[in-house]
Amino acid sequence: MSAPDKDLRSNETRAFRVRSPRADQLWLCLFDGDDERRVVMIHTGDDWVCETVAPAGTRYGFRAAGAPPFDASKLLVDPGATHLDRPFAYDPRLATFGCDTASLVPKAVVTPPLPPLARRAPVFRPGGLIYEVNVRGLTMLHPDIPAALRGTVAAIGHPVILEHLQRLGVDAVELMPIVAWIDERHLPSLGMHNAWGYNPVVPMALDPRLCPGGMAELRATVAALREVGIGTILDLVFNHTGESDLQGPTLSFRGLDDAVYARAPDGTLINDAGTGNTLDFGYAPVREMTLAALRHFVTQAGVDGFRFDLATVMARSPGFDRDAPIFAAIAADPVLADRIMIAEPWDIGPGGYQLGQFPANWLEWNDRFRDDVRCFWRGDGAAGALATRLSGSTDLFGGARTRSVNFVAAHDGFTLADTVAYAGRHNHANGEQNRDGHGDEVSWNAGEEGQGRAEDRRALLATLFAARGTIMLTAGDEFGRTQAGNNNAYAQDNATSWLDWAGRDRALEACVAGLAAWRRANRAIGDPGIRHDLIWLRLDGEPMTAEDWGAADGFAMMLPGGSGVRVDRRTRTAEILSPRQP
Repeated sequence: MSAPDKDLRSNETRAFRVRSPRADQLWLCLFDGDDERRVVMIHTGDDWVCETVAPAGTRYGFRAAGAPPFDASKLLVDPGATHLDRPFAYDPRLATFGCDTASLVPKAVVTPPLPPLARRAPVFRPGGLIYEVNVRGLTMLHPDIPAALRGTVAAIGHPVILEHLQRLGVDAVELMPIVAWIDERHLPSLGMHNAWGYNPVVPMALDPRLCPGGMAELRATVAALREVGIGTILDLVFNHTGESDLQGPTLSFRGLDDAVYARAPDGTLINDAGTGNTLDFGYAPVREMTLAALRHFVTQAGVDGFRFDLATVMARSPGFDRDAPIFAAIAADPVLADRIMIAEPWDIGPGGYQLGQFPANWLEWNDRFRDDVRCFWRGDGAAGALATRLSGSTDLFGGARTRSVNFVAAHDGFTLADTVAYAGRHNHANGEQNRDGHGDEVSWNAGEEGQGRAEDRRALLATLFAARGTIMLTAGDEFGRTQAGNNNAYAQDNATSWLDWAGRDRALEACVAGLAAWRRANRAIGDPGIRHDLIWLRLDGEPMTAEDWGAADGFAMMLPGGSGVRVDRRTRTAEILSPRQP
């Protein structure tokens, strides 16, 4: 929606533009240390512009004046900023009308773009293995990562991490949000910080805590991953911003153009994201901002694609529309048309659950796979439901290919190890009296180690790796990471969510590496194309009949060549099948 335009007469003079259609006055605020110099901007259409000397490295923000809610005391972050001088930090004064916030708000930094990357097709293809990564948590405790590098995007390109990813057969790393975010306002008083990043402020500025080297750091890591055949997917949040509800901070959009936020007919903020506000994708500037951000990460970093948090919001105005303009705009964009797009196909608003309803070329997180697989191994799920999930969830995804992203655990919910160790959530450390997080997640206590838990972990993983379509593994689940039963560790930026590399279950890790090697050697089993030649056998080896499915404790699913899986919950085993030898 804004950003310094390209250089005009020299590399010192730049044009600035920002959208604020209803303001009476705008100032560009340039900072030299704590000293602020204001430049009056000129109103042209819905934008405000000015030209001034601003060499690379210049720190700046905006102020806007007008009838309330405009508040000229608030320093506003450029919605088009790509670099910030420091992270966001919540302070009550950010929401106090008339309180100057220049000392509290990060400044955007004038940073020329990197030279454009050569156009290259995505490394990742549907049907592969996605590895979901909390950037900070992945390496904070890794003994072989230099201390100064731990917890950063650069650490993901370190040889020890690349070697681990290759051993697991990872096809793409999905980075949980790396765009600058702010803590929810209740967290500082609890002594906690957002550990996931799903509370962004502006869409393109990388968080200095995760990516201190800026776009150059992200580009280098993407290149390092690509060099070993691994793609990069960014998890982005376009459903809301960290300005929250009307009691939230004024940081950027709220002070410039709060029409980006969806409102009910009575003027109240719509909260389909459950975070205080919802971006309005019926408003053309929101769509333009989103497209600009996506193009930015492709052309500047070379990423393979994007996963969209609460993606149904992108198709609301206000009700869900699978033909929403943003989908057509992405498909028609020459930079974005061949990128991988993944939807989290739900939000908490009316009609918010839309699994299977996204465009035919999008992938979708499939929570039905997670729940039906877990229910089967817990003992109260039907074999027929499991078979439907294993064969591509054809009841949900029409057409010739499944668009399912299959997973048995993700960042949001129990870890895989905790799924089989806790029958209920243990979120007391979050400071919300154990009321937060999913209260009815499919999980169980399988007994002590060696009496069920290890068997169930392996069965869940083998089932995942034998599934048709794309599969996703959350970092650390391959070696038994635990969060001690916390199924909503979004505010646990500590050892609860950091991976314990020293204490990892190496036997389970070897098991997963074996599953990954089998899947790569038998790529037909994961091919997203719908198969009508699957062979279904009873546990005694005889063909399954319609009558068998109701009471079955297992079955074998095989391709004609013999690759597949045999699941038997009586013995808590999922056996991988390799092609028959001639």
